[in-house]
Amino acid sequence: MKSIAMQALALPAAFVPTVASAAAPGGIDQTIESLVLPFTDFIAAAVFKAVSIGGVEVPLILGWLIAIALFCTFYFRFINFRGFLLGFRLIRGDYSDGKSDGETSHFQALATALSGTIGLGNIAGVALAIYLGGPGAAFWMIIAGTLGMASKFCECTLGVKYRQVNADGTISGGPMYYLSRGIAEEYPRLKPLGKVLGFMFALFCIGGAIGAGNLFQSNGMMQALLLITGGEAASPLRDYGWLFGIVLMFLVGIVIVGGMKSIARVTDKLVPVMGIIYLLGGMVVIGFNIEHLPDAVMTIINGAFTPQGIAGGAVGVLLIGFRRAAFSNEAGIGTAAIAHSTVRTKHPVTEGLVATWEPFIDTVVICTMSALVIVISGVAAVPGAGPNGVALTAAAFGSVVSWFPYVLAIAVFLFGYSTMISYAYYGERAAMYLFGNNRTVSMVYKLVFILATPIGTIVSFSRLADFSDAVYFLMAIPNVIGMYLLAPVVKRELADFMRKLQSGEIRNVRTAPEGLMGSP
Repeated sequence: MKSIAMQALALPAAFVPTVASAAAPGGIDQTIESLVLPFTDFIAAAVFKAVSIGGVEVPLILGWLIAIALFCTFYFRFINFRGFLLGFRLIRGDYSDGKSDGETSHFQALATALSGTIGLGNIAGVALAIYLGGPGAAFWMIIAGTLGMASKFCECTLGVKYRQVNADGTISGGPMYYLSRGIAEEYPRLKPLGKVLGFMFALFCIGGAIGAGNLFQSNGMMQALLLITGGEAASPLRDYGWLFGIVLMFLVGIVIVGGMKSIARVTDKLVPVMGIIYLLGGMVVIGFNIEHLPDAVMTIINGAFTPQGIAGGAVGVLLIGFRRAAFSNEAGIGTAAIAHSTVRTKHPVTEGLVATWEPFIDTVVICTMSALVIVISGVAAVPGAGPNGVALTAAAFGSVVSWFPYVLAIAVFLFGYSTMISYAYYGERAAMYLFGNNRTVSMVYKLVFILATPIGTIVSFSRLADFSDAVYFLMAIPNVIGMYLLAPVVKRELADFMRKLQSGEIRNVRTAPEGLMGSP
């Protein structure tokens, strides 16, 4: 396996001199962008087909995600609130025994999933939401994140329930498995539908992993690099995005060739570090402007209901906020269930409860921090004004301390890098579901993933954001259908787990005498 991996990683190195000599600086970037953009624009237009409601253009795919979040919130009786503390106890290991099938602990599974969700959406995505919809869009991102906790609970419980334990002890799980296996078990007559939905999800997951999990992240990382080296227009690196992409290829390849356990070992250390760096930086910006904090909070709240100069009014702001939140925390999309399914547990619902923390940390905590930093600094005082993406957040950080954009650049790199290695795993699992669970499929997919990286460092941010959203949201179509059909299974799993917990059959391993432990 190592020899195959090394050969795969050696191909880009052999390819670099050929590419570098093919055109003058700037020519490579322009050529690749001219070839890619027509395709990305077509995909974005198709996915975000909208209908007019009260004069507001509402993307159908967004309504699809909002509906499932509301359904799960009510159907599971507000599990996003009542299961929150129990999820924390599971994360810290209160009910773990290490004897169950799986590859990761509850914390590692959450960290890996968070490394996929905490990415440039938390920095560039929040900035883009405020740029397009004003500060009020941040309010709706928080609401969407809260509702998304219930969606995440449902899909991650299903991910563990219908996962496949391979002969070598590795785990294959996620929507493609619960769509095909779960629907076949619960609704035998719908078995063909389940297979079709599983195939659709796996196919879309490969595209989403490359689009949102690779291209969008590498693009934001390149923006941050340009900002700290003189700006997009003046940076000496502005025509060498392809070269930065080559460097990223090797950095990602070093980790992903080791599989899930290698990724988990990196993410369970990387996620806390990158989160702390970003939150501390944000707290410093807020601390320097603490007297403006109440006004910033009220600006966000008022902007959610009484926006000025925003197309579609309050509804338009809501839609922008929900779209960016869905991209950031991916509740209802289904990819996180692939990571969560690797957990060591005998009770699927335990990981569903752990997963409720994912949208909370991603959207309610980190995205809120981004929004407050941008609004409180004054760089977003006028809705729709100013730069977008990483540049807007960098301007907010730089408004307090001149070198703070360097701190942001570090956070951007860590956020983007962690997301890339997680999505490489998601796409790999999808490819192996479609083409066979073997080393050849794994290595070919990883090679395609890393070779795509330079495209993201070249294509313009706004066009790439639309494309990344589009291929990403396509996964929600089959996934949400499965969630509706299999929601009763999740409700049964939850009732069974709570009954065993209350009866004492499942015990807290931190307090129970040795030998009397439960085994979630």
